[in-house]
Amino acid sequence: MRNKVIYMSVTNDVTNDQRVIRIARTLMKSGSTVFVIGRYRGKKTTTLDLPFRAIRFRLLFKSGPLFYSFFNIRLFFYLLFRKVDILVANDLDTLLPNFLISKLRGKELVYDSHEFFTGVPEIQNRKLVLWIWERIEKGIFPSLKHVYTVSPSIAEKYSRTYGVGVAVVRNFPARWRPEDYDYPGPSDLPDDKKIIILQGTGINVDRGAEEAVDAMNHIQDAILCIIGCGDVIKSLKKRVIDNRLSDRIRFYNRMPYNKLKGYTTKAHLGLSLDKNTNQNYQMSLPNKLFDYIQAGIPVLASDLIEVGPLVKKYGIGELINSHDPAHIAEKMKFMLTSEVKRKEWQGNLQSAAKELCWEQEEKRVIEIYERVGLEF
Repeated sequence: MRNKVIYMSVTNDVTNDQRVIRIARTLMKSGSTVFVIGRYRGKKTTTLDLPFRAIRFRLLFKSGPLFYSFFNIRLFFYLLFRKVDILVANDLDTLLPNFLISKLRGKELVYDSHEFFTGVPEIQNRKLVLWIWERIEKGIFPSLKHVYTVSPSIAEKYSRTYGVGVAVVRNFPARWRPEDYDYPGPSDLPDDKKIIILQGTGINVDRGAEEAVDAMNHIQDAILCIIGCGDVIKSLKKRVIDNRLSDRIRFYNRMPYNKLKGYTTKAHLGLSLDKNTNQNYQMSLPNKLFDYIQAGIPVLASDLIEVGPLVKKYGIGELINSHDPAHIAEKMKFMLTSEVKRKEWQGNLQSAAKELCWEQEEKRVIEIYERVGLEF
């Protein structure tokens, strides 16, 4: 059997999408040739030595309806004339052109839903935008044969709504090994202070970042590192200045994953404070949670549908009861100073890291794509 040609599509710049990169690497183990289509972000695009070919579209529009419209049109015509066996649409914003090509050319289509797309807070008050995405989803989803998503609760909701079997592939990183990190580690962080970290490529509204900043008003001898990008970063920086917290809070732009590992492993506490304000956050399993586990740092998290039970099951940290900054600060203080609990968490984190890793989760990916026709 000849090697398959697989095209994966995503609307980001590819290099910071660890889920796409991991799955592409797994698919290459079948002997398949993998291409990943994304977008060009100019100087914001990080250069990585990727094992697959990344095709990045240069578009006039960088965001909004015109960006998505032109990206999808270009994606359709690009795929129309390419030799391809399997199409992989990552998220709803790439599904329509992949679906049309799969029907026109009789190709297998796999849908990887990275989140509950129509439940994200950014579009809840934009009725026309929400209506368009819902129409696309409702028009295509019931006819899909190969679907997987990031958490059991999202899979259950999709299955219940559309009567389609949905598998689960969680966003576990590969086991972290010191030799994989970019060393020397961060030299700008002092050794005599505790380090708290909040990381992510989507530090957006309702993710608890504002409350984490305000909590630092009550914390001494610690530094909060906010690493990544998102729509609240600008307002967070102003908040820090207004509250005179510049000596306790530092911001870092998104960075290559191996460099990020150096910061995460130096931290003493990881934050995952998403709010229960929308369906997407309610059912999510944030990537950063599993990075913290691999780094061996305890987690302070919101008690959400997926996150709360996981933190309790593995005994890897504490849950907040509210997003009151004073309450968050008290939890931070306890977690940074309780030596007995820290020893307990450390042992539990080591056990969790062995189980909640890509080496285990990859088996689910292989099972899904074997049903599509790949041989590993």
